[in-house]
Parts: sequence; structure tokens; C-alpha cells
Amino acid sequence: MTATELPTLVDSFVALPHGPRLATRRAPGALRPFLLIHGLASNARLWDGAARRLAHAGHEVVAVDQRGHGLSEETVDGYDTATAASDLNVLISTLGWTGDRAPIVAGQSWGGNVVLTLAALHGGVAAIALVDGGWIHLSDRFATFDECWDQLAPPRFDHLTRAELVERSRGWNSDWPEEGRAGSLANFGDNTDGTVRPHLSREHHRSIVHSLWADDPRPLYTRIGVPTLLMAAVDAVPTTSTPVTEALAKIPDAEVAWYVGAHHDLHAQQPDRCAEDLLALAARVDA
Repeated sequence: MTATELPTLVDSFVALPHGPRLATRRAPGALRPFLLIHGLASNARLWDGAARRLAHAGHEVVAVDQRGHGLSEETVDGYDTATAASDLNVLISTLGWTGDRAPIVAGQSWGGNVVLTLAALHGGVAAIALVDGGWIHLSDRFATFDECWDQLAPPRFDHLTRAELVERSRGWNSDWPEEGRAGSLANFGDNTDGTVRPHLSREHHRSIVHSLWADDPRPLYTRIGVPTLLMAAVDAVPTTSTPVTEALAKIPDAEVAWYVGAHHDLHAQQPDRCAEDLLALAARVDA
């Protein structure tokens, strides 16, 4: 199936009660909804390939820009994993997804930590998929947050014009489908002087990284009461304990799909397989 044969995603906004106005990319469907969550400094368009395949299979699909990301509202604060999970809980309620329409929620990277927190603390989901995330705890790697930020602060692109950014991006992710590559460029907005800027401000980026450093997801594992799929990008299937195998062992109803040799943004790089695995999770839930 070619990309032109897949359903179109429609852009819309959802204003959360007492919360930010969130941008979404949506497709209708009679089957159980999927809610798709991007990672840190990313945006909903990275999910386009997988989302369109899920919609083609008959599922309602919503991919959302988290607060301060993509086209969603930039708030003064709230840039931490717990607040992001609360936003999703309110979004699900606002969309009316309850009972037989309780969604399957998939989150990539930091979005995986957000989805894990949503399921553990709020519930209201039918299943979750953790896409190369959900097990991130940066203080395992960095003794202090200053050291963490020194290593993980994002590069600066705000001196580039849009044309310069597009030219530079030609060497990025050359094995991705074009819609995934276009999605990565949607991480940036345009300034009035013709230069680009990341949609997520550097200050808010730092706040989220601090949350990933300070918050330990492991106590949440045993609180997950729904089927869980771990989708892990690895160089090789591990034979010793890793954060992924620890999560697999402690989450009560968990399975793993190993993406050997895959990019961290495996949902954008391999939308066909990603969608297939998510559809298998849906079948597991509805069985």
C-alpha cells in the first residue's frame, strides 16, 4: 500500500478545561481509539505514518502535540512528566473515550514515561505501548542534574533559515519514509526574521529533562493493570538485565517487541511494523 492510499489526518484543536489548548491530528474510525504521544521536543507529525495505517485498519486515531510542543499552546509552567500525564487524562475525558471506547495509548521516549504515569496514576486506558521509552531514569546515568543537562542540552538551530534547516536535514534519517522526515522538520517554527526556532523553548526543554532525571518510573511498574507492549530499539536482543528487561519483568501483563538496529524514533522510521505491533496489541485487548 502506498502512502497516497492511506487516510488523511485532519488538524484540529482541543481546549482542555482549566488547561492548555492542544493541537491534534485525527482520523475517524469505528474501532477502539488510539492516542499517540510524541517524545521530548518532538511533535505529533512523527506519528503520521503509523497513525494513517491504524486509521486504515478502522481505528479512530488522535495524535497530540503536548503542551509547548508543535502547534499546542505554550503555558508558563507544567513541563514535567506528571503534568503531561494529567493533560492526557483530561484529554481522554474531553474526547469522551470511556468504557468500550477506552483508548490504547502509545508514547515514544519521554512520551513513554508520560503514558506509563497516566496508566499508573489515572487509569482510564485499555492498554499502553511504550515506544523506546517509559523506562527512562536519567539519574541512573548522571549523578547530578548539571552533568545531565551539560550532556543532553539540545543543539541550537535558531540561527538557521528554514531553507538552511531543510538543506541541513537532507543528511538526517535518510532511511526514514518522507512523511517521517517531514515530521521532524515540524519540530521548528518560523520567526518573523526568517530564521527558525524549536517550538519547545530551551527553558521548558530543560524542565522536562529535569523531570526525567528526578522521577523514577520503576515504582509505577507494578501499578499498571492493563496489557502493555514494550517496543524497544536495540543493537541486539539483550542477554543480561537492562532497563527494558526490568520493566518487562515487573509490569504484570507485559510483552516486548525488539526492534533490532532501529532508530530511537522507530515509530517514524518503521511505521508499517509499528502499526502492525499496535494493531496486535488492540487485538489482544479486544480478545
